[in-house]
Amino acid sequence: MTTQKEHFSSRIGFILAAAGSAVGIGNLVGFPVNAAKNGGGAFLLVYALFIFIICLPVMIAEMAVGRKTGKQPVGAYKSLTDNNRIWGAAGFIGVLTPFMIAVFYMVITVWLFGYLGLTLTGNLDYLASEQGFGEFINSPYLFGVMAAVAAILYYILVAGVKEGIEKAAKILMPALFVMLLLMVIFVLTLDNALAGVKFFIIPDFTKITPSVINGALSQAFFSLSLGMGILITYGSYINRETNIANSAKLVAITDTAVAFTAGLMILPAIFSFDPAINPEDLSESSVSLIFTFLPKIFLALQVSIGYIGASAVAAFFFLLVFFAAITSLVSIIEVPVSYLITEKKQSRRKALFTLLFSAGVLTIFATLSFGMVSFFTDFVDYAGKSKSFFDVIYDIFYDTILPLNGFLLCIFVSYRWKKHNLSAELAIGNPNYVGSWVEKYVNFSLGTFIPAIVLCIFINTVAQKFFNYNLFGF
Repeated sequence: MTTQKEHFSSRIGFILAAAGSAVGIGNLVGFPVNAAKNGGGAFLLVYALFIFIICLPVMIAEMAVGRKTGKQPVGAYKSLTDNNRIWGAAGFIGVLTPFMIAVFYMVITVWLFGYLGLTLTGNLDYLASEQGFGEFINSPYLFGVMAAVAAILYYILVAGVKEGIEKAAKILMPALFVMLLLMVIFVLTLDNALAGVKFFIIPDFTKITPSVINGALSQAFFSLSLGMGILITYGSYINRETNIANSAKLVAITDTAVAFTAGLMILPAIFSFDPAINPEDLSESSVSLIFTFLPKIFLALQVSIGYIGASAVAAFFFLLVFFAAITSLVSIIEVPVSYLITEKKQSRRKALFTLLFSAGVLTIFATLSFGMVSFFTDFVDYAGKSKSFFDVIYDIFYDTILPLNGFLLCIFVSYRWKKHNLSAELAIGNPNYVGSWVEKYVNFSLGTFIPAIVLCIFINTVAQKFFNYNLFGF
């Protein structure tokens, strides 16, 4: 059985699929609020600089490793190191990470789909109530919704790369862009909306602190799905004629544009709801904003457009974010699927069944950890706090492991695979690459300051998350 039989059929298909992996809940909701809390336009500027100065070289390297080997992280690292066990273990971390991230991301996606269903059935007032979210996340209704979301994911992924992932991206991503623009147009017609736009885009450089800079870098790194093995896996599905550097630039531009446009949707809506609001008082949690605060904003629209109109706007928003969540989940799950296909020689159908069942069990445990079962709710204690099963997965595999995986990739391509081999791969489909300033910058940055920065992020995250100590004092 050959390890690679599937490829994206077109460059645009690959770009949309890769953009779909990058554009998620954090882009649409978390990023705008973080920007507003941390200097508005100044945060945007710092974020954009990090995207192109630090994150883009890592993205290019991940894609190159994937295309060179035609495999996911485990197979890719082993293939380029003659089955070195240490690098094989590093690759396995790169597969385990998205598998575990899929668990908590599935929980959020189920909530989104559940909110969409309740909004469409006339329950927006319930969702906007003080008890709504707390009751919802402990409702047996969630397990039926979970089955429906799993069925959607199975339907997309079982069809394969071209007929499943690519086709879904070509439908969902344009739909997401159009829906986002329509929401922005609608929100900008609300009273006091321009105050939110002003707050979002006018720089306040006095708020740019070392902590904000660290947050902007983390947001940029996570936003592009770096360190999840996704871009290595998706890179394995692109043909030899693809210009990887240019494709990576387009993905980065798309991701940044969506994040910026989302800011033009979220902040004006918040300011319209409460003209006197101080964005610094908003929760940094995307979950809190989506499920507890935004329903109140949508319900407030009933004064001007009626309850049905307010419910329609809310449903439109939840469908928009659900699309973003599904495209991200598809890419996240495809990494371990590809691992089982290429390394364990399983069929795509069997690999999907194995993963959806095992991840499904863990997702049920995570769902139970919000009060239904005390064992999962008070799962463990660290950093002076009681943590749920959901919290542990998030803290370890999303906040902590991603920068470690990014560090390992930089060390791998610079000092194990070697820079000249990376350049040779990137020159395929881009004959002007060798000798260009892009080549010089990619090779220099991946071997020097980028791994140093992401290693510092990893070490400081471990200290903060698990020992409640900030190594850098900010």
